[in-house]
Amino acid sequence: MANKETHTFETPFVTESGATIPQPTIAWQSWGELNQGRDNVVLVCHALTGNTSADEWFGGLFGNGNVLDPDKHFIICPNVLGSCYGTTGPISKNPATGQPYRANFPEVTIRDMVRLQQQLLNELDITGIKKVIGGSMGGMQSLEWCLMDDRPQSAVLMGMGKHHRPWAIGISHTQRQAIYNDPDWDGGFYSEDQQPKEGLALARMIAMNSYRSPSDFDAKFSRRKHDGNQQFEVESYLSYQGKKLVDRFDAVSYVRLTQAMDSHDISRGRPNYKTVTQQLDIPITIVGIDSDMLYPPAECRELAELLPQARYKELQSPHGHDAFLIEFDQLNEILQSSKPKLSSRTTN
Repeated sequence: MANKETHTFETPFVTESGATIPQPTIAWQSWGELNQGRDNVVLVCHALTGNTSADEWFGGLFGNGNVLDPDKHFIICPNVLGSCYGTTGPISKNPATGQPYRANFPEVTIRDMVRLQQQLLNELDITGIKKVIGGSMGGMQSLEWCLMDDRPQSAVLMGMGKHHRPWAIGISHTQRQAIYNDPDWDGGFYSEDQQPKEGLALARMIAMNSYRSPSDFDAKFSRRKHDGNQQFEVESYLSYQGKKLVDRFDAVSYVRLTQAMDSHDISRGRPNYKTVTQQLDIPITIVGIDSDMLYPPAECRELAELLPQARYKELQSPHGHDAFLIEFDQLNEILQSSKPKLSSRTTN
């Protein structure tokens, strides 16, 4: 059973851009128990519109003998800074005004997300992390965790690379433009009862086209019409996905989190990629997806080649980028067969 909690820090949080967030709150869920050394931890980092319920969207990785085993590990999944699922973000009240931040919430980076998560794990007195795991934006956080903290002993990074390429930035930009052009956007200061729903729904539809693959759409929909009307089934599917996101997510959060993904570049403010990655002396499994158009396999292989103790594995799937949330049988086989060398890092 999951344990759901939140923690509010009394010390202000300063973003990489220099913006101050007073009294930030972070939400998380956990499964299992901490051992005496407080180092039997598996840290799960979620993707763009994900939440702390890793047992729901990563359910196929939970269970006895799997990578997420509550009988052996203390599994923790924090919600990212800027989201709308309990951690401080655009829908949170600004203590200075008593009103939601909305567009006044500052741009944040993947590293900002990790720094707030570090504060949480420090608060919990966690001394070691057996594994950090994530896909897409979660993989970006996981990689930065390995670079920014000595506690991770191993990592699993899925469907991402060493930086956000222009292709992915362009798709993110297009989604944000859909939101900005909604008449109800109002510069990001919309009211609770008049949100830019059409723009957010369109942004999600654009994203869904990049999350799946042509062969996946062929198999699912062919050229069939929906319920005998003039709308293609694929059109109905995309409209449904857009509406479903609108019912659970916030437009400014979507903007801020896609901007954070665009900030992903492990060489930013650091030496070149080779110098940065050579410091990672821990075993890392990089998982690519053969049908991923958003983060193609070559991107994942490139990252694996840069890391001293990395191994590259590839999911065979028609499902595109979303395969890391679908192909759990393959993932469990890949991760259970992992026999990496021990890290030279020592637990604090």
